[in-house]
Amino acid sequence: MSHDGVGLRAVMRSVAFLTAGALAVPALAGCSAKDPAGKPLAEPDVAPVARAMVADGGSLGWAVDSVPETLNTFQADADGTTTRVAQAVLPSMYRLDANGRPQVNPDYLEKAEVVETEPKQVVLYKLNQQAVWSDGREIGAADFAAQWRALSGKDTAYWTARNAGYDRIERIERGKNDLEVKVTFGRPYADWKSLFSPLYPKDVMGTPDSFNDGARKKLKVSAGPYRVKKVDRKDDEVTLDRNPRWWGHPAKLDEIVLRAVPREERAAALAAGKLDLAEIDPESVKRITGAAGPKRGTGSTPLMGPGSNLGAADSLRSWAVANGSDEEAADDEISAREQQRTAAAAYARQQQALRGFEVRRSLEPAYTQLALNGADGPLADERVRRAVARALDREALASVVLTPLGLPAEPVGSHLALSGQAAYADNSGALGGQDTAEAQALLTDAGWVRGGPLKEETKKGEKAAGAEGEKSRDKSEDGDDDTYIVGEDDKARREADREKKKDPKHLAQDGKQYTNKLKQGGAPGAYAPRGTAAPAGTAAGALAKDGKPLTLRFVLPSGPGSQTLGTVADRISEMLRKVGIRTEISKVKDESYFKDHIASGQYDLALYSWPASAFPATDGRPIYAKPVPAADGSLNVEQNYTRVGTDQVDQLFDQAMTTLDERESRGLIRKADSRIWAAAGSIPLYQRPQLTAARKNVVNAGAFGFRTPVYEDIGFLKKGARPVASPTAE
Repeated sequence: MSHDGVGLRAVMRSVAFLTAGALAVPALAGCSAKDPAGKPLAEPDVAPVARAMVADGGSLGWAVDSVPETLNTFQADADGTTTRVAQAVLPSMYRLDANGRPQVNPDYLEKAEVVETEPKQVVLYKLNQQAVWSDGREIGAADFAAQWRALSGKDTAYWTARNAGYDRIERIERGKNDLEVKVTFGRPYADWKSLFSPLYPKDVMGTPDSFNDGARKKLKVSAGPYRVKKVDRKDDEVTLDRNPRWWGHPAKLDEIVLRAVPREERAAALAAGKLDLAEIDPESVKRITGAAGPKRGTGSTPLMGPGSNLGAADSLRSWAVANGSDEEAADDEISAREQQRTAAAAYARQQQALRGFEVRRSLEPAYTQLALNGADGPLADERVRRAVARALDREALASVVLTPLGLPAEPVGSHLALSGQAAYADNSGALGGQDTAEAQALLTDAGWVRGGPLKEETKKGEKAAGAEGEKSRDKSEDGDDDTYIVGEDDKARREADREKKKDPKHLAQDGKQYTNKLKQGGAPGAYAPRGTAAPAGTAAGALAKDGKPLTLRFVLPSGPGSQTLGTVADRISEMLRKVGIRTEISKVKDESYFKDHIASGQYDLALYSWPASAFPATDGRPIYAKPVPAADGSLNVEQNYTRVGTDQVDQLFDQAMTTLDERESRGLIRKADSRIWAAAGSIPLYQRPQLTAARKNVVNAGAFGFRTPVYEDIGFLKKGARPVASPTAE
């Protein structure tokens, strides 16, 4: 799985700020003549061709993170694969274009419009007269009404993950004929276009039993270019085949096989012919681009694969041991060398197979943020949160992730939309950019003084930490909690490295160990276990208050795919160190990262991602709503895992959700975003890269960006035809 944070809209829906009024908020950019929404930073990269150039037939292997636990997108455990299946087999009244904006889907809908606003909001849907379910029944008002009743929240027997929008509907009825559906709202709802996408048949939504259980493992009735043929949990596959009752353009492929393959195994699965299309990580990008050979003008391709990172000293040592007088050591070394040769040969065969693939690149409709937990500790003080934000060079952080991938490295300027989407505007000015002096002034104002006295128990604790170093090191190797203090432990590691270089015997005997460390943890000096002793005198200039140093716990996942987050966290920690803030990086198991740390508030700083919704008034509110006490005394945070919120932000969301004037609603969303920036509970950093490996003859598929895939047009290029190069294609 990807460890860059939580999933997209399906996950966003399924998960059950101190005031900033004193801060100056700039006038809304929406008042100017120029549209502040701008354009997407990267276009879709899908090898687009006309349908006439796509061959008929074939089976496409498409990698997914998992076989879904449910095929019902409205349940709490729905995931990204649930959404992908629903897009291919169920009606959606609207789908997103390349700018991330909803457009009428003509296969299901001729037109939808608000026909009345007084005394109630009324929306009239005029359906495509050819639209039918796979059992032959027309799609109509009965399906709309069943979905509304199931998701309205009035019947608790339905185990729904969300009811936003549906809870505002008063009634649904047939219009002048069977092709018209009239929806009357009890309360105005600006995001009405978000409803009925996807639309399930009344057979699924009609009763709690069919909703709760019937659609989890299979969909008997569908209405898309494909239908669900089989969900095979043994082989981790979902097979979709052509829907014979589909009235639109016929699907080009015979079937799409969604195969659950871990990200770190996808390059091998591509090479083995098990996949034709797969989102991949940056390491796999290097493999595929390397398989294609050197780029023009570069002369050569860097060595990759088993043994490629061994230096001359390692090779010399290996030869010496294999030919030495110690027979047991020689046998072991010869065996190891043979295993390496076998692995290298297998790798070479894979690289040869990967020459048939290319990397398609865009940016996901999601962004990575730095979350600051404002529930307690130093970050409960708004001044400290703002100081953290002002210490960050967001352009540099975006560049370290995106520039090596050949993608635009621009920091995200909004919490609620991305460049190109209607509600986007860069409101980061409400908080301000990188300013070390301002960050230090905010910390001083909050009472944090450089070189302040530390309590005696703190100093004793530091000594104890050094004595317990070996114990903590053992714990970190189990993957439970790998922590280091930026600056202090980095300095200790550098000093140890310098000492090692003074003794030539270490160069040979430590070569293999050093190589293994690189494989496991990245660059030397990046991590040391909790308990590693800090060099004497390091804390002399640290910020302190009430006898305690200003140290923030930075929690990260530790599994495959988390390397990018680790790199970003290192850069952030270095930036914070320059203003006097220390960080303790804790690497935790992937399965506990979100549930046990982010959602439960067991962190100070964390990196995770949010999707950028086309309907920010609806989907953004639970993420930034002010936490409120629940009946049992606990704090109801909804999805606001930073625990930072304001009444003003809530009011702006409420107004945006009830304003039917789209321009006015966008202005309110942008104003809310300015207030969210000012509260500094979360700092958007960069739009996530979308990297997709595709067989070279796969067309109309790849890195989709904002755009909803047109499944019936995906297929294999006819022999002799040529795809149209997209702006971001290689």
